[in-house]
Amino acid sequence: MPGISSERAEELVRELRRRARRRLRVDAFDADVLIYAAAPTNKLGASIRALVGRTRTQDAIGSVLADPELLLKPTRFQLADEQASLELLLAQLVLHPVSYGCTQLAVRLGARYGLNTVDSVHLATAVLAGADRFVTNNRRDFTKEITEVDVTYPDEIQ
Repeated sequence: MPGISSERAEELVRELRRRARRRLRVDAFDADVLIYAAAPTNKLGASIRALVGRTRTQDAIGSVLADPELLLKPTRFQLADEQASLELLLAQLVLHPVSYGCTQLAVRLGARYGLNTVDSVHLATAVLAGADRFVTNNRRDFTKEITEVDVTYPDEIQ
């Protein structure tokens, strides 16, 4: 079977470069920073709100576990404003389901980095989704030692 022509190869390379320039950045979010973002007066929240809102230049994702993690307290204590703010923020994210593959990766990541169950699922979701970075303010558990995705703290966002 003959190979492709050099013209076709050059065309494919140009197309790949065009796609790379158009590629959306994928940001995955830990629940803690979403709580900041839902609070209008939180200093760190402003950068997170701006980041979640940049749908043209990035994709904002999270785990479906963010839903109960964020909404249990305001629902239980009938904090309607807080609940509405969090629901609005969550609606801007693509929430990924927790699949068997995700749980298997969460086990490995949790064991490697000493994470609890929920944190390991958030990280595994980011890795499986091909996130460019994982945005969290949990510096104790999510250190820069994590190599599977770029861990980014709110004060590093420009």
